Amino acid sequence: MARINLLPWRESLRRQRKREFGMMLVVGVVVSLVLVGWWHFYNEALMDQQRKRNAFLEREIAQLDKQIKEIQALEKTRNQLIARMNVIQDLQVSRPRIVHLFDELVETLPDGTLLTEVIQTGGAVALVGRAQSNARVSAYMRNVERSPWLGDPQLKVIESKDKTQADMSVFRLTVKQVVPKAQQQAGAEG
Repeated sequence: MARINLLPWRESLRRQRKREFGMMLVVGVVVSLVLVGWWHFYNEALMDQQRKRNAFLEREIAQLDKQIKEIQALEKTRNQLIARMNVIQDLQVSRPRIVHLFDELVETLPDGTLLTEVIQTGGAVALVGRAQSNARVSAYMRNVERSPWLGDPQLKVIESKDKTQADMSVFRLTVKQVVPKAQQQAGAEG
């Protein structure tokens, strides 16, 4: 007679399937852990790379900040040098003006008038002097108006002092020092 195995074949099949399911579950968990681990390390590597980039950029920014400060210092020095050059150039241009000023003061001064004080402030000149009469002061102002190097005379004060000064009046006058047009054109061309 044929042997019939009355063992529960379903039970052995169920155990085999359970074992296969357990193995698949273990393999799935291991694969999931491996994938999660790989994903974690991959993200850490990306973050490390980004940190390195940030550090590199911070170093470069620090160097550029240092260079910007150096450039600003050089720019400040340059501006100071330009200002000095402009002052020197203005002094060079105005050097002959003082000669013309004194020359014009002598040429425009009429007889019977003398200057006791000359004060130059920028382009303005304050004159203090004595004159024998008010007409001499008026003549002096007309001479100043005709002068190519002086202009815009403004009388501030005429006062008669006591008679011990040989009847001389004290006057205060302001004039502007100007540059004739021919000299301005020559200065612009030179």
